[in-house]
Amino acid sequence: MSDPRPAPPTVYIETYGCQMNVADSERMYGTLVAHGYAPVDAPDGADVILVNTCAIRENAETRVIGRLGELRRFMKPDTVVGVTGCMAQRLGPRLLDQARHVSLVVGPDGYRALPALLDGARRGERFSATDFDLEEHYEDVVARRFEGVKAWIPVQRGCNYRCTYCIVPTTRGPERSRKLADVVREVEQVVRDGLTEVVLLGQTVNSYHDGTHDFADLLRAVGAVDGIRRVRYTSPHPNDFSDRVIAAMAEVPSVCEHVHLPMQSGSTGMLKRMLRRYTREDYLACVERLRAAIPGLALTTDIIVGFPGETDEEFEDTLSLCRAVRFDDAFMFKFSPREGTPATRMPAEWTVPDEVVAARFDRLVATVRGMAREGNLARLGDVTEVLVEKVARDGALLQARSRDFKTVMVPADAARIGEYLSVRLTGTTGATFTGLPVDTVATAAPSGGSPPRAPLPVAAI
Repeated sequence: MSDPRPAPPTVYIETYGCQMNVADSERMYGTLVAHGYAPVDAPDGADVILVNTCAIRENAETRVIGRLGELRRFMKPDTVVGVTGCMAQRLGPRLLDQARHVSLVVGPDGYRALPALLDGARRGERFSATDFDLEEHYEDVVARRFEGVKAWIPVQRGCNYRCTYCIVPTTRGPERSRKLADVVREVEQVVRDGLTEVVLLGQTVNSYHDGTHDFADLLRAVGAVDGIRRVRYTSPHPNDFSDRVIAAMAEVPSVCEHVHLPMQSGSTGMLKRMLRRYTREDYLACVERLRAAIPGLALTTDIIVGFPGETDEEFEDTLSLCRAVRFDDAFMFKFSPREGTPATRMPAEWTVPDEVVAARFDRLVATVRGMAREGNLARLGDVTEVLVEKVARDGALLQARSRDFKTVMVPADAARIGEYLSVRLTGTTGATFTGLPVDTVATAAPSGGSPPRAPLPVAAI
């Protein structure tokens, strides 16, 4: 006998950008599931298609505009298409003019209203919802998580820094932190769901303060949750590593031995033009304090090439600081001017020619990756603990991650996803390792916990 009830409306969310966008998509799915929607893993014929966007660089926005055009072919006559996230916040109603098949433009603080906005869109209405809500942390929303083995936990939204190249204060608003008790409750639920690794998220996460507790308190409280084996966080600011925070990192066993420490430039003059609020010497001092407290600490970073006015000497300062720190890896970017940021108002003659930027970028990549390869070659033969995360892209190996954030490809059955393994590092491409299991340390699900759910897809993050 057939079920007389109508099928629930389906929703597909395509996610671009940073981990915060992934966490936001998980909360959007959670909101919509609570209102009767059914998530699907492809846009074909979905009742609702949402594109959760990034605005940090121009090419990210260009890519989204192109993708919105491509998504037309998946639409039914009554499909509702919406754009959410930072690009939506930045462009607002302009997106509705650029893409006539888009009905909704919703910024990061407007996701609670999605069910009502979608109801209106089905009636032919078009909306732009981009007001900031400084009290919104989606505390009552149960996230539907993509990852089968880790949980992204936003602890802070917005940013009070005003780096001259950065659009984030415009798209995410001023800094505000969740209450420590609310974060701990979410982490406890994560454990009940069978996960043992959490990643605490914030634009300058180590400046977290809920009015009573600072980031050191948060690390200790999260690390004390029974069943949590790994605590990570991203992205900190070099100015906000207090002695209390570094002590918590060193003393809490579950806090992993990896810090992503954005540098942006190795030149004090450049850092001043970027309004980073630290000098080259300050950055090196921060590195030294972290490494002194946490033996074996891995460091990764962000670096911008071709910021307005960058001279040959300033670029050489960046290379020399990279050599001094010897990063394990880096996200390296060519400067991308963002509308509304102070960098776009700098003198036109400060613009660095494209060919110069390209040459510098190639040198930077060769320098950073060369040192990373040397460091990885020295690790061959080591035995390290990894958490198996997913099937690798080639389908033949599993992708795992060490505590110090090394990617290790392991030959094992997919049934071992979610397990902690002890592996011997047997080879490296320079960027990733291959390893052979030597011992199963433990499974990711704590005693009594349920197994991880199958992850929903995340597109192009």
